[in-house]
Amino acid sequence: MAKVKITLKRSTINRPKRQKATVQALGLRKLNQTVEHEGTPQILGMIEKVKHLLEVQA
Repeated sequence: MAKVKITLKRSTINRPKRQKATVQALGLRKLNQTVEHEGTPQILGMIEKVKHLLEVQA
């Protein structure tokens, strides 16, 4: 599978608990932090749920 780079670009302050938990489950803790994951269906689904907070590079 392809690697996906995910960067947290917007804060999780004043976001629903589910969105905060999804961002945390992706391994993102701070703004502008970047993590790299395999492009599995589970990870892509999590990205889709909080895409308004993230920047994604394939």
